[in-house]
Amino acid sequence: MSVTTLLAISLGAILTNNFIFSQFLGICPFLGVSKKIDTAVGMGAAVTFVMGLASAFCYLVNLILVPLHLEFMQTVAFILVIAGLVQFVEMFLKKNIPTLGVYLPLITTNCAVLGVALLNVQNDYNFISSVVYGITGGLGFLLAIFLFAAVREQLEVSSDIPKSFEGFPIALVTAGLMALAFMGFSGLKVW
Repeated sequence: MSVTTLLAISLGAILTNNFIFSQFLGICPFLGVSKKIDTAVGMGAAVTFVMGLASAFCYLVNLILVPLHLEFMQTVAFILVIAGLVQFVEMFLKKNIPTLGVYLPLITTNCAVLGVALLNVQNDYNFISSVVYGITGGLGFLLAIFLFAAVREQLEVSSDIPKSFEGFPIALVTAGLMALAFMGFSGLKVW
């Protein structure tokens, strides 16, 4: 796999095919954990870590499933791998980095993690491409949740918001506008 292909996968995962703003995966933690920048960055870092590991492990599991003609079991197998992986990582993080362990139960149910594993298979990525796509997809999630949390923090102190839009409604409008802004990257020509 060439460097330009890996760069295209990376830019695509972060900007043009962002899991939040283009593929609409991982919206629950995006909306739920994005009230403060600190929690948003913690969640984004945890998602990035798990998406990278899940991409690697699910690729290896798929190497076992395909020769056995068990492709129809990919979703179930990937869910089991992700749940087991998150539990293992949670045990490790509770001992070493307790502040990050809070977000891991949310990651188990994050459809972006399962989505990256299924998209790796659908796009027929090799091992390196799968891991790059997983990590950069997580970085795209981190970028989206960080930007959204920064805007939400500013909205909390703003007095210019109409009463009917205060709280969650303005957050949804903001998320929609950010998704439209990220759609502008879809016409991006890198080379």
